[in-house]
Amino acid sequence: MALTKNERRQRIKNRIRKIVSGTQSKPRLSVFRSNKEIYAQIVDDVTGNTISAASSRDKDISSAKVTKTEIAVMVGKSVAEKAIKAGVETISFDRGGYLYHGRVKSLAEGAREAGLKF
Repeated sequence: MALTKNERRQRIKNRIRKIVSGTQSKPRLSVFRSNKEIYAQIVDDVTGNTISAASSRDKDISSAKVTKTEIAVMVGKSVAEKAIKAGVETISFDRGGYLYHGRVKSLAEGAREAGLKF
């Protein structure tokens, strides 16, 4: 039986989530990528709270007329700046079942540039 693309990604995501979990001291940076947009949030899985979030739909980012990869870098920087304001410096990265390549990698590099430690 062949898996659909979404079923395959869900299996990979579940495999990752068995290992990667966010705590108060080291929350999880979760990435969701759709065809048009990209979303990132920093989550404390123990309490179930989202510490900070950013997406390509934010006003300052969506107004920029650049490629999707460059927008991903901007989202990474934005979520990192918000996290640092909230007192978070180290995180564990959750690629959400996507390959660490392209927009997901760009988002991670943008977050590193803004000062987050993985």
